[in-house]
Amino acid sequence: MSSFEIIGGNRLSGEIVPQGAKNEALQVLCAVLLTSDKVVLENVPDIRDVNKLIELLMLLGVRVRELQSDQRSNQKWDKSFEFQADDVHLDQLYSPSFYQQATSLRGSIMLLGPLLGRYRKAMVPQPGGDKIGRRRLDTHFTGMEKLGAEVIYKQYGCMADGSNCMSGYEVTVDDKLNGCYILLDEASVTGTANIIMASVLAQGETVIMNAACEPYVYQLCNMLNRMGANIKGVGSNLLTIVGVGELHGCSHSLLPDMIEVGSFIGMAAMTQSDITIKDVQVKHLGLIPQVFGRLGVDILQKGDDLYIPAKDHYEIERFMDGSIMQIADAPWPGFTPDLISIALVVAIQARGSVLIHQKMFESRLFFVDKLIDMGAQIILCDPHRATVIGMDRQHQLRGINMVSPDIRAGVALLIAALSANGKSRIDNIEQIDRGYQHIDERLNQLGAHIVRIG
Repeated sequence: MSSFEIIGGNRLSGEIVPQGAKNEALQVLCAVLLTSDKVVLENVPDIRDVNKLIELLMLLGVRVRELQSDQRSNQKWDKSFEFQADDVHLDQLYSPSFYQQATSLRGSIMLLGPLLGRYRKAMVPQPGGDKIGRRRLDTHFTGMEKLGAEVIYKQYGCMADGSNCMSGYEVTVDDKLNGCYILLDEASVTGTANIIMASVLAQGETVIMNAACEPYVYQLCNMLNRMGANIKGVGSNLLTIVGVGELHGCSHSLLPDMIEVGSFIGMAAMTQSDITIKDVQVKHLGLIPQVFGRLGVDILQKGDDLYIPAKDHYEIERFMDGSIMQIADAPWPGFTPDLISIALVVAIQARGSVLIHQKMFESRLFFVDKLIDMGAQIILCDPHRATVIGMDRQHQLRGINMVSPDIRAGVALLIAALSANGKSRIDNIEQIDRGYQHIDERLNQLGAHIVRIG
């Protein structure tokens, strides 16, 4: 298990470039299975979850070639790859190697739609990922059933060492999927993406109502349309997909990761730093700048860059009737749940109080005990709500030892440690590495003091 040792209290300064979007990468990587032609993906983040998914694709027989790139200048580590799925080995879906890797990665569920759409068969072990609460898969499988697939949960063998039985969801269709009307019971981003990828090669027309509208889905649809798909309503919650006979290759560049952008905004505020976040594609950030603005953070837009000036004090707004500010997550275009942890940390040193309401996941606020140990004034009301009483810099957080419970909470703790007095240690940083590429090296270039151990 690796750890970070952080010496806090340093003000940071300089420019940083956000990585390619993690959540988009997990979708478009799986979409390469929909064609036998070559697909080039650019701005792919070098993070654990993405690299694991690429390994899964290679295990299935997808040919992968990393392309030469000069992007490593200007603090950027993203990569470009060429993929070709012209000889996919479906028998690997039942292998212990596939099972072991798929169960450690939440993104493996995104293989379902492309495999079913092109090969009429998929095997999906129960995926892994963050322990942030219940993350059901009903939307994915219900959508496939409406398109004509059969879903069976089955045990199909044991691991090579005999230690565990392998089990999962076998999804098959006799002939071809048939388009239909689908009203999603929740605007699931991954559920929407999976149904889209299954529908593009289905017979007839598929209509998806209550589709997720996140930029990741927008990007996926545009990529598929360039490959020859027929998707209308891109960017809205009503998608109409007319199935086509085949898809072709294309080149696609991933958006900057809006979660990283929000994390860097929060880091700049907490550490009283002067930071410019480069090339963020502001139009795809939604409410992120506005929400941090409500917490008192100054964010200046310069073209497609965001500049956060050093500021000794920032004050949380109140609602117009004078009541306490509430920050809550919501489906797009609402505030993304992946930044609730960051917003909570930013409020610690603000002037004023705020109610943080994490609606979607019941375990995502369970890292606040460590912030309280650091000296933060937080009341955990219940699994979904926490009240933060801002300290307005009257007391500095103190460094402690802690463990990263998930990707976003891990970075929230890292931000707190960077602002704290003394040394902090964060264990289990493999969680942070799943979503943030080379975060220690990139922040050290801005003046942070982070040492990776192990």
